[in-house]
Amino acid sequence: MSTAQEVFNTIIRTLPPTERLRLATLILNEIVQQDSFAIDQSDFWSEQDQIEIVDFSLQHAASLFSDEEAV
Repeated sequence: MSTAQEVFNTIIRTLPPTERLRLATLILNEIVQQDSFAIDQSDFWSEQDQIEIVDFSLQHAASLFSDEEAV
């Protein structure tokens, strides 16, 4: 198995959901401990960040307030 996708398909996918969640937590916790310097914790929002949050917000609002509802 040489790729993450192969490992996921052959091993991880066969685990019950609770074990998959536990494994994800272990992986993420290890990454945070090892590479805390690699995580960008700045308050700066790039133009791309702003575009993505606006896009998400508009999609979410559209799903909440469909055309069928009277506002």
